[in-house]
Parts: sequence; structure tokens; C-alpha cells
Amino acid sequence: MSADGCGLDCINCYALVAYLPDPLAAFLDELRLRLIPGCKPHAHVTLLPPRPLADPEEALRQLRRRMADVPAFEVQASGLAVFPRTDVIYVDIGQGRDTLIDLHAQLNRDALWFDEPFPYHPHITLAQEIQPGRLEELEAIARQAWSGYPYPRMFPVEDLVFVQNTVQNNWLDLASVRLREQSRDLEGALV
Repeated sequence: MSADGCGLDCINCYALVAYLPDPLAAFLDELRLRLIPGCKPHAHVTLLPPRPLADPEEALRQLRRRMADVPAFEVQASGLAVFPRTDVIYVDIGQGRDTLIDLHAQLNRDALWFDEPFPYHPHITLAQEIQPGRLEELEAIARQAWSGYPYPRMFPVEDLVFVQNTVQNNWLDLASVRLREQSRDLEGALV
């Protein structure tokens, strides 16, 4: 689970994310680059925020065990908001929020446990580390762009990705955990 041979120096900082599909991901990545040029966007919802781990291999085994019977689910990207203490601009989560909160509670224990500095709040980050005095301007740009987004805001969460950070602040995908497919009855409705 290391980045040996890729030329990046990994650090003891891991997270668990669900990547968004296109066209939503492409739109949000382009918007994020517009707001914070030079950032490294990869639209996602974080299930376990960054944390050090004593035993990453055991953490991954725990993750796989706990997610073995969890069905895939739908998430809705909803309104735009700002975290007041950190001035992070984000897209909030509507449908699927409770599922994400439940999964976070199930996972943030044992080998994956970390005393997080903020209460868990499912979201999609658009801008962080904003230069002083630019928050209102960037928030207005983000709101205008988001209000004009023409495609569906619902997306499936079918895979969770265990990631590790590097000294260069690049997040590396270490392992993907596939969620169980939802079954369908004879008429095609999700069961």
C-alpha cells in the first residue's frame, strides 16, 4: 500500500472518499480550478477525513469487512454553503446525507479511528485556503456557476477509495472497496 517506485514521498495521512462521476465531477473540478487556480481537484465526498493510522493494512482489512454488506446508494449534491470557521466553500449533500453520516460512524473506530477536529459534515469541497478578502467574491462566482449547472445532481456511490497523502500533497488511490449492488425486483424498482 505504499507509493514505492512512483517518485512520491508518502506520509502517514489517510482518508476514505467516494469519487463523483462525470459530468458532475468534471463541472465541479473546473469550477474548483476557476476558484483556486493551481489546486489539484478530484471531486469527491469524504467519508473519513484525513487521519494518521498506526496500521494502514489492518485499517483496510477493517474497511473491507465493514463494507462487505453495505449496498450502493444515491447521493444528491444540493445547495452551496461556507464553513464559517474555516471559510471553505462547499456543495452540501441532500439525499444520502444520513447514509454517509451512518457510514462515518461505523467506520471511525478501531484501526480507522481518529479524534477528528470537526464534527463530520458530508460535503464536496469547492474552495479552501482562500486568500484573505476574497471569500465573498469566490462564493458569488461559485453560487452563480452552481445555479446554472444543467445536469443531474444525483450520483451513485458504488465504490469507496482508501487514499494516502504525500509530501507533495498528492492523494494516491491505494485500494477501492466495491459496495454491494442494490437488488431489483421484477418491475425494476430498487429493493
